[in-house]
Amino acid sequence: MRRVAKDTKARVTLTLNGQTTSGEAESRMLLTDFLRHEIGLTGTHVGCEHGVCGCCTVLIDGVAARSCLTLAHAVEGRAVETVESLAGPGGKLNPLQESLRDHHALQCGFCTPGILMSFTDFLRRNPDPTVDEVKDVLGGHICRCTGYQGLIDAMMDAAKRIRQEKAA
Repeated sequence: MRRVAKDTKARVTLTLNGQTTSGEAESRMLLTDFLRHEIGLTGTHVGCEHGVCGCCTVLIDGVAARSCLTLAHAVEGRAVETVESLAGPGGKLNPLQESLRDHHALQCGFCTPGILMSFTDFLRRNPDPTVDEVKDVLGGHICRCTGYQGLIDAMMDAAKRIRQEKAA
């Protein structure tokens, strides 16, 4: 990470959702604020701002990370994926998104982007998870609207859908 003088702005250039992107960030600007206010991608939500609720989860170099605990300058030259990267051309939902919809695992949707990003990372690494593994990943997220069973069912179904897509 490069050092930036306090209260000065410096350019941050990264690969954001597959495209080279840059913007100005003050030395202590959080990645959540950079994405939302400088870049204009509002899918990454700000919840607790302490890394507890999981709403702000993005992928940094393919690994789930809390963007509320990451300085914008820390992603200089790195790859960041946000929830906006998940849908395909024309807004076609990916299997994980479809599964959440089909299992009615959403209500207000505030926690959904972070959950989607955590499970995107998880299912890339573990395409055939157990229920306990899904519960473990889900344990890093707070959802106040739903019971967690719909989310667990959706994740297990999404894993199955992804495996079937790869086999076809």
